[in-house]
Amino acid sequence: MKKLLLTSALCASLFTASLPAHAADGASFVQNYAAMVYANYSDSYRDTLALQKAVNTFLTEPNEANLGKARQAWLTSRDSYGQTEAFRFYEGPIDFVDDKKGVEGPEGRLNAWPLNEAYIDYVVGNKEAGIVNDKGTPITKETLSAKNQENDEADVSTGYHAIEFLLWGQDLSLDSTGQRPASDYAKMPENERRRDYLKAATDLLVDDVKFLVDSWQPGKDNYAKRFTTQDTKESLQDILTALATLSGFELASERIATALDSGDQEDEHSCFSDNTHKDFIMNAKGISNVFFGKYGKIKGTSLYELLKEKDEELAEALEHQIFGTAELIDNIPHPVDRELLATPKGSPARQNAEKVVASLQKEADLFKQAGKVLGVDVKIMSE
Repeated sequence: MKKLLLTSALCASLFTASLPAHAADGASFVQNYAAMVYANYSDSYRDTLALQKAVNTFLTEPNEANLGKARQAWLTSRDSYGQTEAFRFYEGPIDFVDDKKGVEGPEGRLNAWPLNEAYIDYVVGNKEAGIVNDKGTPITKETLSAKNQENDEADVSTGYHAIEFLLWGQDLSLDSTGQRPASDYAKMPENERRRDYLKAATDLLVDDVKFLVDSWQPGKDNYAKRFTTQDTKESLQDILTALATLSGFELASERIATALDSGDQEDEHSCFSDNTHKDFIMNAKGISNVFFGKYGKIKGTSLYELLKEKDEELAEALEHQIFGTAELIDNIPHPVDRELLATPKGSPARQNAEKVVASLQKEADLFKQAGKVLGVDVKIMSE
């Protein structure tokens, strides 16, 4: 299998060579972190705009070629968004909850899963299922948002995975992705609600990612300003909590171990497109980005530097663990449903996936240790 990530040894040499020769401090790391968050969300917004354009083109000319382009735009948008998951789990703009105002961040609208396909559209055995076929429910951004997980967590009506299902359809075979035909979106009266749904869900996705960009835009009176001016230890605690939770709970347990234990394709993160393995890679890359203070053209004070000045051994242990985890994830065979979940207990693929889970959990423990060294309390936030 072609490698998607650099080997750990090469990564280590590249990052070490790029580290600036100056004393690291928490405030400069927090500033660099905020710059990375803004850059990553900006890239995600760019990619969702490209997805929106591709979807609009497909709806204007609903043929197989344009459906393929819309699917590719979705896959591209997942790469940038997947890295932003390292910015969750501390009630920032992505996942805050304001009970008094009755509002919350858009994470649940953006990336909720697993998804009950029959809540959205037809499925095998029920051609009249879902919101698409419920003519009593108007299809608007507002309605879809209100319907999202209205009565059950699996009743997902918005976000990446709703759009994924609308583009690919059910994945009914271990040998392919979903095979929804472009004719489902032909300009015919019976398809109008499905066409409206795809457009509304995509437009809502763009709106939600734009909110995140605005929240982290530098030089504005917004969340980024508060995050970079509050007590540095408070920001450090948030950042480390996010990294520990993504590695030790969300990625290790929810996304890999749960699917591994059940063997159920429905527990895959991106089951309709068979993009699950890439989701894992991008989530791990998001953790690495923060630890090494580097994203795209952004490069500044890193958590690695900050920690190394306090405890060089721990800093190097975390560095080794992050690279080791990335290499193990890179070796997960795909598509995940066929090459991992459908394999028998004790298969090489399952053994490797179990090593990934263990490596991520150890990584999370090291982030908690890093918190102690840096004087903050890091806890893994479970949902």
